[in-house]
Amino acid sequence: MTDTLIVALTTMGGLGFIFAGGLAIADKKLRVEENPLIGQINDVLPGANCGACGKAGCYDFAVNVVDGKMKVNGCPVGGEDVANLIANLLGVETDIAIKQVPRILCRGGNNEAKNKHANYIGPKSCSVMEVVAGGNKLCDFGCLGGGDCIAACQFSALIMNDNNLPEVIEDLCTSCGLCAKACSKKIIEMHPIDRRVFVFCKSHYDPKKSREVCSAACIGCGICARISDSGIEMKNNLAEIDYDSFYALSFPFDKCKTKAISYLN
Repeated sequence: MTDTLIVALTTMGGLGFIFAGGLAIADKKLRVEENPLIGQINDVLPGANCGACGKAGCYDFAVNVVDGKMKVNGCPVGGEDVANLIANLLGVETDIAIKQVPRILCRGGNNEAKNKHANYIGPKSCSVMEVVAGGNKLCDFGCLGGGDCIAACQFSALIMNDNNLPEVIEDLCTSCGLCAKACSKKIIEMHPIDRRVFVFCKSHYDPKKSREVCSAACIGCGICARISDSGIEMKNNLAEIDYDSFYALSFPFDKCKTKAISYLN
């Protein structure tokens, strides 16, 4: 029994020694040294791991920046300060980017949008209401008011106002875009912060139905397109602004009877 135990221990010990040696050699031969810049860049990132940059997290973003697959200003949460720090670490110039902020392109709140005859009873999440019954409003294109966008924002940059529509607090917004991704109706879009004119509607109803469901809707009359000198086009009963051609200073906003096209605020 003792001899058998000695043989077993010797055999196992020998195998362990061989495997350990093999692993040590493999580690030395196959080791991939990490670029120290990756850790340095990761240290200056916000650490939110929100995925707003399009990568799995801050470390993944750092790897891609070092590999030249992402721009130094690719972290919307970090903004210009972080972009400058990364640029200094890499010894490159940083591109100055205009801050992008979410815009709520719907003004059909409780006071403007008409409700269905039967009230929706159930979970108030927009994604659930969209699937189950479409919420309380007659308009299939407007804000559902469930607040999924507010729940998605990690920085408290959105609030629900008294008219049951989300509002953006620009000073708190980090441009992550998570609110836009969470909006099941796609009425939230990211735009440059200095852009102030929008079509505050996403309805593609015909003019008659648009008037019936919401007093703030674009009714597809086409007047704006005819007087905008190619700055506005009508697409499926909805006005769309071509910001490269649109000149706000000369546009007669009073021609839009529902104020669907107007300045922010």
